Amino acid sequence: MPVRWIDDHCHLGWDGDGPADPVLVDRMVDDARGAGVDRLITVGTDRARSADAVAAAARHPGLVWATVGLHPHDAKDGLAGLADLLGEPGVVAVGECGLDYHYDHSPRDVQRRAFADQIGLAHEHDLALVIHTRQAWDDTFAVLDAEGVPERTVFHCFTGGPAEAEACLERGGHLSFSGILTFKTADDVRAAAAACPFDRVLVETDSPYLAPVPHRGRPNRPALLPLVGAALAAAMGTMVEAVAEVTWATASRVYRLD
Repeated sequence: MPVRWIDDHCHLGWDGDGPADPVLVDRMVDDARGAGVDRLITVGTDRARSADAVAAAARHPGLVWATVGLHPHDAKDGLAGLADLLGEPGVVAVGECGLDYHYDHSPRDVQRRAFADQIGLAHEHDLALVIHTRQAWDDTFAVLDAEGVPERTVFHCFTGGPAEAEACLERGGHLSFSGILTFKTADDVRAAAAACPFDRVLVETDSPYLAPVPHRGRPNRPALLPLVGAALAAAMGTMVEAVAEVTWATASRVYRLD
């Protein structure tokens, strides 16, 4: 069987701050498929971006699925209109949502409230939850513990070390690894990957961000996911084909793609 991949977290069609470009969406999907990336989860970060994700999924049924969420950067804008999108075809998760104390583009109390509300939406709609957390591990876990961790929870673009990985795993979470695995300074992230159970890992590009080495500094794209998968295999001490197979199965289960 040929190697096949699922990009668990990307932002299709993004080019600057404007709406997602459908032509770019189509090009990214075609390029990804040419690289063996046969399924993609495109992620919403506010009402407009979530609607773009839903539209991308509608353009590519069976290849692309969408999430609907409010990024912590945009928490100050509120959740109005998000819930209306959760019943659209192809929507498989709430998020990305969570806490970002590195930039603090929204007040921290507002971030925590928006995060809690979106955990509630994941419970209410029986959807997976996609978490963004940066320099906010303690509060992320506190909000999750207070609201109840959804059964299918993904810590996207995992940037912690083994201790944070253990805390995520104890709560039933899955760790999604990005091109950061290829960065020279990411020893803690690689150590976390090495310690993660085989069936709790996922791979993502987070494109157009975090292009893996040797493409670092240029726009990322889902077609580069095999480089992330190879880095994850190296960190876990296993074969690339095994990582592709298990992450395909895990993403399909977490997002209920089959």
